[in-house]
Amino acid sequence: METSASTTGTSQKKKTEQVLDGSDIMELVENEEVFSSFVDHKFKELDKDSDGQLSVKELQPAVADIGAALGLPAQGSSPDSDHIYSEVLNEFTNGKQEKVSKTEFKEVLSDILLGMAAGLKRDPIVILRIDGEDLLEFINGPSYEAEMVSIFSQIGLDDASLRDCIIKALEKLTVEQGMPPCSDSWVMSNIVEPALQSCNGNDQEKPVSQEILLEEFKKVAERVALNLKEQPVIVAHSENTFDGSGIKRLLSNKFELEKSLNNALENVPKDRSGKISKEYLRVVLDVVAPSAGLPPIGAIEQIDKVVADVFNMINADDGKMVKEDEFKKLLTEILGSIMLQLEGNPISVSSNSVVHEPLASSSSVLQPTS
Repeated sequence: METSASTTGTSQKKKTEQVLDGSDIMELVENEEVFSSFVDHKFKELDKDSDGQLSVKELQPAVADIGAALGLPAQGSSPDSDHIYSEVLNEFTNGKQEKVSKTEFKEVLSDILLGMAAGLKRDPIVILRIDGEDLLEFINGPSYEAEMVSIFSQIGLDDASLRDCIIKALEKLTVEQGMPPCSDSWVMSNIVEPALQSCNGNDQEKPVSQEILLEEFKKVAERVALNLKEQPVIVAHSENTFDGSGIKRLLSNKFELEKSLNNALENVPKDRSGKISKEYLRVVLDVVAPSAGLPPIGAIEQIDKVVADVFNMINADDGKMVKEDEFKKLLTEILGSIMLQLEGNPISVSSNSVVHEPLASSSSVLQPTS
């Protein structure tokens, strides 16, 4: 983990940020003595019945904490994330075993952590502490009026109440302007709603003009900044650009490509003659995705559209049975087509999520022991 000072937007004020770049994880895993001690402690902590093996039930806390470290919502809250939790558990159990030895636990945990470290190195997560200072600087700065007029034109003022317009405008502000994501229920309940109530007037439900909105929005934003000063919000900010370079690296390394395809095909059903249904192409692509620098299917709508277009282009959804070599050839062709699409039109995605737990304790299974 590194700490850096950066300048955001037109502001010249420096902001302290934590950058999670995977270096701490790499340092842990690559030091054999330290990592072995780490695994010994965690294994003992999870092995509640002290039988020297971990049952599926005993593995659950480790799976949950790995999910938390990956930024997934809690188990049971989303079918998509539950699928990933299930895949993590299968990594430990190979989808069959009921018990996992310490050696197996160490090997899988090492692979998972190294994968996380590689992902963070490629796409670091910046931890921002939003305390109202940047928001005050924005609303008192020279660009405030012009930027807010632009935002108001995006949300439209026709027949909308002052309160609705203010909320929609706050939702348009970014972390660069000092505003945490309003989509987070805690932020809305503890930061935004109290600010609206403190500025509550008799005309909040009436339609408003742009001039009135500029004035009233500033009052609410000042109150939001005060609330942030009293209750700073920690936000994990990441920016990812999918430009096909990850796929290009994988396709250029024939050994790594073959290894990734073979691993992905291990649990795919085959008929008596060893043929595989093309309906499993998406499943296997999802398994190969991390090695190709792609997100899981369903995670990013724009990427899903590219994948769907490629599948339609090569008629990959016809469900026909093909030999394993042909299946691999098809998947390689799919990867190549996705790469070309992304090279021509890179997709950039940024995300902001509120960190509700202290970073040091958000993933206890993954924390090195003292």
